[in-house]
Amino acid sequence: MASPVTPRIDTDRGAADRAACWTGRPLESFRFRPSGPAPIAEVVAEQLRTLGAEIVDDGEAAEGGQGLLSGGGFDPVAVHTAWSAPGTGLVDEATVQAATGIMAVHGRRDGAPRGLAADYTATATGLLTVQGLLAALVAQARGGSVRRVATRADRAGLLTVSQYLAAAGAEEGEAAELAPGGPPFTSAEGTLFELETLDGAVWARFWRTLGAPEEAVRAGWRPFQFRYATACAPFPAELHATTARHTLAAVAHAAAQAGADVCRLRTLAERAAEHDGQPPLRLSPSDPGRLPQLPVPSAGAMGGASAGAQGGPLAGLTVLEAGRRIQAPLAAQLLGLLGAEVVRIEPPGGDPLRGMPPTCSGISARWLALNRGKSAVEIDIKSPADRERLRELAAGADVFLHNWAPGTAARLGLDSGDLAGANPALVYAYTGGWDDRIDGAPMGTDFMVQARTGVGEAVRPEGEPPAPSLMTLLDVLGGLLGAQAVLAGLLLRERYGNGVGVRVDSSLLGAADLLTGPALRRVARGRSPRRPAGFRAPLRTADGWVAPADASAPAARAHDLTGLATGDALALLAGQGLAATRVTTDLAELPAPSGDDPHGAGAVGRDALGAPAVPSPWALG
Repeated sequence: MASPVTPRIDTDRGAADRAACWTGRPLESFRFRPSGPAPIAEVVAEQLRTLGAEIVDDGEAAEGGQGLLSGGGFDPVAVHTAWSAPGTGLVDEATVQAATGIMAVHGRRDGAPRGLAADYTATATGLLTVQGLLAALVAQARGGSVRRVATRADRAGLLTVSQYLAAAGAEEGEAAELAPGGPPFTSAEGTLFELETLDGAVWARFWRTLGAPEEAVRAGWRPFQFRYATACAPFPAELHATTARHTLAAVAHAAAQAGADVCRLRTLAERAAEHDGQPPLRLSPSDPGRLPQLPVPSAGAMGGASAGAQGGPLAGLTVLEAGRRIQAPLAAQLLGLLGAEVVRIEPPGGDPLRGMPPTCSGISARWLALNRGKSAVEIDIKSPADRERLRELAAGADVFLHNWAPGTAARLGLDSGDLAGANPALVYAYTGGWDDRIDGAPMGTDFMVQARTGVGEAVRPEGEPPAPSLMTLLDVLGGLLGAQAVLAGLLLRERYGNGVGVRVDSSLLGAADLLTGPALRRVARGRSPRRPAGFRAPLRTADGWVAPADASAPAARAHDLTGLATGDALALLAGQGLAATRVTTDLAELPAPSGDDPHGAGAVGRDALGAPAVPSPWALG
């Protein structure tokens, strides 16, 4: 654990303001002047406002200009955001989704690339930008000198598909078929719903209760189980036919008997009506009974290990991560990219997902995409002796991050208050599903949260049945949000903590609300929350697909491109002043370091084991 630092507090702020900062506003007394593409800048501004910053729109920062975060006694941090590098043809959300493989992955269920109607890469880029700004301030508080943060949506897009890209570039094939198909299911009333279970025996009991053919039940489990990895689930049509014979009430009863969860696809209007207005992350003292004393140091007082110049802004900090699947491992991976040492807590025998195919040099390519560069310690959290070992590790760490099932940490004596006894300055981070904000919520997994929050409507335009994406949209955004929460907690600790730790909570629900925010605001204004029919639909060419920019799409759709090669189709559209780009349909074709990079999304390299590795999402200086 880094040595304690002198709190960085404005000498002209009163004790009440400092107390307000402690209760979750680490950017109190900061001002931010936004810049960059509007969909990205809006996410950045809203997140910084939530953390306490004042947003100043003085007209000085144009869309291509430079934003600035200043105040709090820190050196100003300049920020630059863009869709891509100049000259790449990636000029908006649609073209970035096309180039980075998002359209290809999202379209696997349907057998052809399709765009997400929600601004997914803009949301991801906004979160990464806020992470960079918070990391710069943490570095300054620890003696570093990071004063510039740059992010690009194309780099963010590559990050969001990193596990799919890794699998596409592995040395062996997929363990499950990549073919069209998947949920949601339809009841006898025509109601769309999602089904979730992580247990094959539960899956079988559910379908047998409904009378599904035994062969279909057996054949359907593997694609259903692997849909998180493959973004498709080509299970037998008999399963869809089975649910269509039963009412939703009968389906729900069968699920309850079997131990599975079902969730009706909610509309965006329903989500807007119940929205509680809570921010996507929460910060609070780890031990509410031990609030910090808040001395006012002399102006410019700083301490701690130097950070930022060598090894990244979090160099010298240690993160313990007890993460499963995507959300927490990705959050910790991002903290590692910023320089922290990340130690994974794995069960005896190691993480079973290490061997999940396809592999590179015997290790899962997907696992490497989320866990590259981490060390590991095997801990049996069911063992009292091993739980004590974990407390000892936490005593020497800066961050403890997990996404265990709700209630697990408290039951095992490993909650924030418990670990505060071993390390009062620990940042304790929980990345969960629902954040206790939805009564009667189903299992807090990606697709269930998508179903419950209206994401199925947000990602598809008018005229199409709503359907949650089988690309793990919320697991990835939840991981980004979890990393942002940890960085906010670290800044709060460094700036105001005076040796007292911070608990930070984030969730897939918070990630869903971020992604659907623009649609929910359209509901509030009395407008349709969904995009118009055909929105972000790529256009077929003789040998592939092209995606017009959103502003160019109406005119581009007037052309029949099916008889033209992709290059000729792009030339035709460009000749009429219409922006468009080729759709990446095979992720294995994304550029290697020595190859051509027509999209400018950055070189996709290979790690020491031969697994594809995406470039860093930040440029810090």
